[in-house]
Amino acid sequence: MKILIQLGHPAHFHLYKNTIKCLEAKNHKVFVLIKKKDILEDLLINANIKYLNILPKGRKDSLFGIVSGIIKRFFSILKFTVSNKIDILTGSSTEVAQVGKFTGKRSIITGEDDADVVPNFIKLAAPFVDGYLSPIVCNNGKLDAITIKYHSYHELAYLHPNHFSPDKKVLEQYLDAEKPYVIIRFAKLNAHHDKGIQGINTEIAQKLIDILSLNTDIYITSERELEPQFEKYRIKINPLHMHHVMAFAELYIGDSQTMAAEAGVLGVPFVRFNDFVGRIGYLRELEDIYQLGYGIKTNELEKLYSVVEGLINMPNRKEIYAQRRAKMLSEKIDYAQFLTWFIENYPESANIMRENPDYQYKFK
Repeated sequence: MKILIQLGHPAHFHLYKNTIKCLEAKNHKVFVLIKKKDILEDLLINANIKYLNILPKGRKDSLFGIVSGIIKRFFSILKFTVSNKIDILTGSSTEVAQVGKFTGKRSIITGEDDADVVPNFIKLAAPFVDGYLSPIVCNNGKLDAITIKYHSYHELAYLHPNHFSPDKKVLEQYLDAEKPYVIIRFAKLNAHHDKGIQGINTEIAQKLIDILSLNTDIYITSERELEPQFEKYRIKINPLHMHHVMAFAELYIGDSQTMAAEAGVLGVPFVRFNDFVGRIGYLRELEDIYQLGYGIKTNELEKLYSVVEGLINMPNRKEIYAQRRAKMLSEKIDYAQFLTWFIENYPESANIMRENPDYQYKFK
């Protein structure tokens, strides 16, 4: 088959990278289309994956910029689909569904955020979606009726033990592996669904550093510009090495969703501090069911400091979290293997899952 995969975010690169390799190994022709977004292009180049950037200048964060970006991507994907005689499209954007509907081609949308968090995506995608995949704990609103739900997370498409083994030699390229350290992450929080969302500000960051510096080294990664006093904590890492560095951390603290989930599935305690807390099903499951991290709202400042202090001083923390991770992995599937099978056999794969949801457990 000729398969088009559209990537709009660095997280989508990780989600699809193993599936791209698996599909190509089975002699399918895979075309990767992207837009300019943070380190997405660097990740693809470093991984030696060929791609076409259909929005190389990116877009502005205004409403006009968002809408014009969607329109430009739609027509670029449409033109590419027709001229290359694509058989099936997949990705996490509304344009994939829209182009699929317009051209009469099959399309599979992969989602992980609840409808309440991305209402505009649901509104724009719902009339056009052919196939929709999401973790079983997600509430997909209007799309729930057609959604195929699975027992896994996007993060287990690349951090499942079948695909990733932390390497201390990689870690040693960046820091002293014998010293305990904490990773702090600052997100931009400027996506369309981030409107009104608050996270870690300067004052909070300084207080966290004051607490942590008594016991550990501190390393900061940031999407946004750092205040001068935090520059000494900044760590610059090859994007493909970030998960090796995270895997050996004492804990992760941040205001982004994806990196919190990545820490959780690696068995690294995470503290997620933003206004999305309580609204995203897969993170609530990691926090409440598997107890791999904490979601703390921005009006719970004292709880934030208390939780961080408790975690950093927790006896046998690594062993406890390793056991919790093992339980989670025993109940989840290898999402990369499942996604490869689902795309390759769609739409029959959707019928199989509707008739026998336990079929997914072949992909452990």
